[in-house]
Amino acid sequence: MRAPAVRRLLALRAQRRLTRAHVHTTAQCLNVSDRTVWRWLADATATPQSAAHPGARRAERFEITSEIRVLLAYWHGNASAVHRELVARARVAADTEPSEETDTSTNIDPGSRPAASVPGGAPPASVPLLDPVPSLPTFLRALRRDTTPGERASYRGGPDAARALDVFAKRPRTWRNHVWEADHVQAPLRVDADGDLVPPYVTWFIDCATKAITGLAVTPGPPTRASVLAALRSAVLRCEPYGPFGGLPEQVRFDRGKDFLSRTVSAALTALDADLTVLPPYSPHLKGTVENLNLNASRMLFAALPGYTPKKEKPGLRPDRRPDGPPMSFQAFTEQLLAWVTWWNTEHHPDALNGTTPLQAWQADPTPLNDIPPTDVWSFTLEDDGRLRAITSHGVRFRNRDYIADWMTGQAGRDVTVRFMPHHDHEIEVCDPSGRHLGTAHLADAATPEQLSALRQARSRRARRLRVEAKAAEKLRRVRFAPATVPQKARRLDALTSSQADHELAGDAARDLSELALPDLIPPAAPPAHWRTPPALAAPQPAPTSCDAPATEPPAPPSHCDERKP
Repeated sequence: MRAPAVRRLLALRAQRRLTRAHVHTTAQCLNVSDRTVWRWLADATATPQSAAHPGARRAERFEITSEIRVLLAYWHGNASAVHRELVARARVAADTEPSEETDTSTNIDPGSRPAASVPGGAPPASVPLLDPVPSLPTFLRALRRDTTPGERASYRGGPDAARALDVFAKRPRTWRNHVWEADHVQAPLRVDADGDLVPPYVTWFIDCATKAITGLAVTPGPPTRASVLAALRSAVLRCEPYGPFGGLPEQVRFDRGKDFLSRTVSAALTALDADLTVLPPYSPHLKGTVENLNLNASRMLFAALPGYTPKKEKPGLRPDRRPDGPPMSFQAFTEQLLAWVTWWNTEHHPDALNGTTPLQAWQADPTPLNDIPPTDVWSFTLEDDGRLRAITSHGVRFRNRDYIADWMTGQAGRDVTVRFMPHHDHEIEVCDPSGRHLGTAHLADAATPEQLSALRQARSRRARRLRVEAKAAEKLRRVRFAPATVPQKARRLDALTSSQADHELAGDAARDLSELALPDLIPPAAPPAHWRTPPALAAPQPAPTSCDAPATEPPAPPSHCDERKP
């Protein structure tokens, strides 16, 4: 479009009919300024060959080179600092060049040459020498022209900042239960879980084709592989209280969270005949369906709950508002979350579904569903101990604990295997060696709730004491230095009296000696003979030799030690 427009304007100029209105109209059509069009006309008049490519890049135009890109990365995207360093490098080169009046044979000390004047700058060898150095507006204009917004963002904040400006393609929509995505999300609030304020975590599975949340599990505190197994069980089953979404998925995508990568979760998904897709690290865009669900849950649900504390976008910024009022209970939070999931599946209209709800898209999909009995799902989502055990008179011994049940009566000596839910130590599932479920066994001699409460309080007191001691130790290790206003060596501020230093060193030496003590090195003396002691604690008597018989025994026949020559 530029070349025909310039040729038409040149023709109007030759006919003496060219006006400013023609130039202004051409500039608006080409989305440039009037001054640019006048410059094109001037170049075409002076050099007729340039009329074929008006505004083409000239060889003498300043461009961003690879060396300047390295400097931009060094200064974390600070273009003004890079320009100052280029100017300083050119100034140093101009000052060190010998003039015509200077005798070039004179030896010049390299150390006497001026160094770069930019504090904290890159080594002079890595700074290119430009002749001439472009002005700052020219440098900034070349930077905007030769670099992309993603590259400039990466210079400032690293590759993660550049990812926000990337373009990602959409996966084609398939059919229901073709691909599921799973993830954990922390609700930015705290709930009351048995007297403790903990942040709840939600583990859920979502169908990528219909945007339906097939299953979820809520955990007070950090999730574990048990959370993934519970969410998977609720996602697969379609009977009450789950459904109508569910069935066996063909493929499951998740990130590299240690809970999803555990051997138990991998074995459960493999038993359900699902292909596992483990995504590379720091790639949330590869599971955009569940990431979008996490974002919508934070905006549509968590932000309206009491105790909501928004995450800080930048360090040091205060949240929008502080939590007020009593915190929610864990049960109330779970009820609100399940109600929101029901609304999402039955009333919400995602943009990708073209005006339908996930339930309508699920029911309109003719893809057949693969269901398995709930007992099989329960068996597949349990962790296998992998050992063969025997039922004893005390039940089944598992992890140094005894588990017992009424159905074990009369079955002592039978070989069994143990399957269990991770971190659920109160009960186990007992099966025969072929895998048939025999029954549930509960922990024998379980601690009472009062004992568990007292134990938790004791552990909390011990943790607080250890934190106080660690804080005091860190205060002793802290090194303070005196502030300086002129260049000088660092000066420590650790003055102590001689008695204080000797006292601390003596205590440290006493602790070292106590650690080296070996109380069992010298065995204790034997108890007196008139003490009544068990046979196991009685002092062993030395075995008599043939030359030294005890006085209480009858005299032995003479041996070779008592023989005398005649």
